[in-house]
Amino acid sequence: MAPNQWLDDFQKNMSELLAKTPAADIERNMKALMAQTFARMDLITREEFDVQAALLARTIERVEALEARVQALEQLDKSE
Repeated sequence: MAPNQWLDDFQKNMSELLAKTPAADIERNMKALMAQTFARMDLITREEFDVQAALLARTIERVEALEARVQALEQLDKSE
């Protein structure tokens, strides 16, 4: 049996065993408790963070382009 197959089988067997014990109830309760706690902490998802990071990057690029245009216009105005 390949090592990966053995690990997969072991994990499957452990999951089945845990599902039949009170540990499964404890796990569900802990997940619910953690979800409530995280909801109160006003956290965002990774996807939301990535969207905001991309938006910020585009905004910075646009500000830099506008600054370059303003500087060029100021130079043009000084040379006249």
